[in-house]
Amino acid sequence: EMASASFGACVLCRRAAVKISSRGMSAAAGAQSQGDFLSGEPHRKHPGVTNLKTLRLPDELQAAARTIINTPVTQLTDRSRTLANFLWSRKRAVEDWTLRIRQTKQQLEENLLEERIRKKVFSELRKTTYHWTPMKYDEELAVVYMAARLAGGYAAVRRAINEIKKRDPSFAPKSLLDFGSGLGTVVWASHSCWGDTLKEMVCVDSSGPMNVLAERLLKGDEERAEPHIKQVYFRQFLPVSPKVQFDLVAAAFTLSELLSVKDREEAVLTLWRKTGSYLVLVENGTKEGHQMLMEARDAVLKVRKHRRIVSASVFAPCPHDLSCPKLTVGPTAPCNFQQMYHPLPLPGRQTEKFSYLILTRARPAQADGADWARLIAPVQRRTRHVHCRACCSDGRLQHLVVTARKHSRDVYRCARSSDWGDQLPTAPRGDDDQSDSE
Repeated sequence: EMASASFGACVLCRRAAVKISSRGMSAAAGAQSQGDFLSGEPHRKHPGVTNLKTLRLPDELQAAARTIINTPVTQLTDRSRTLANFLWSRKRAVEDWTLRIRQTKQQLEENLLEERIRKKVFSELRKTTYHWTPMKYDEELAVVYMAARLAGGYAAVRRAINEIKKRDPSFAPKSLLDFGSGLGTVVWASHSCWGDTLKEMVCVDSSGPMNVLAERLLKGDEERAEPHIKQVYFRQFLPVSPKVQFDLVAAAFTLSELLSVKDREEAVLTLWRKTGSYLVLVENGTKEGHQMLMEARDAVLKVRKHRRIVSASVFAPCPHDLSCPKLTVGPTAPCNFQQMYHPLPLPGRQTEKFSYLILTRARPAQADGADWARLIAPVQRRTRHVHCRACCSDGRLQHLVVTARKHSRDVYRCARSSDWGDQLPTAPRGDDDQSDSE
């Protein structure tokens, strides 16, 4: 009896060993197929990682800016802080149709209110209506703007175009158009990525003092010196000819300076017509900034749909060409991202929070058929699982709980190595994944 019992136990052990072995082989095969998207890269450098470490201004730009800041400007620190806060909280101009609706409501109520009460209502209406005024920079205010926004603006643009540099390594632009160029941060950021190929950079800004200051920065604040970046041309108006196109077109913190929805739409469509490959738009990471970018996105995609030509698609940050789920699920936080940077006048690190949109003439290809989602919030790492809030390719916001068992070891390790703003290869939704729209 003991011999038969030991024989039975041995058979069970062999069966268990076979099962474990077969499971191990299938798991290894699954991991290998899931890991194809890595293309031989380690998990911490998987293809979806687009975040950058804390950015510093290029040495030449930082030296020139510090020299200019040392020139006497009254209360520079306080004024730069005030200007930065004002620009961050700035809203779009109130549209005429909005005012007409308010006016109609008031007219309906006029017959029911006494003259004294009516005057009080109109007074309150004037107080609550946002009064938008265009920014006009003289020589001194341009320096204040430089102290307030040079480093942060450079960080946002550099982070946005790094997406193109990382995901499309074959892109080698020869020409650049910067609309609303300001201090020339787009030129500096683009030169840091494609300095070997860029041969023509056109900066368009209606402010003469701002163009002068941008030129001073290029020359290291030495009037007779050769500019650090050559072939940069400053204009106050866009090139007239519709046939003139540029490989890379950008507008950073510019849409918010245009008066109306119509003006912004016309500007975006004009820039798109001048785009050979990529159009990059950057705004403040506020609800206003996000909504303006979504208006621009809709305007370009609507033209594509009307003409029935696949000439425009969203490259980043959206993983789809569908409506923005952030706008359709009700009042939510804006779709924004962040980049750490070293500020200009003070030591230490600061964070630039921004929204961006990149449109391309070619339809973006996904690596090895992987389904990539965009992480739209900080990743929460826990024991043996990771919480990821993502915008997915099906046009929905998802709360993904990524585990090695459910999503494969490679996806899990990539999730632990990713952060807000990166892309993540995702499998179909599991039972415990939640849709934020639900």
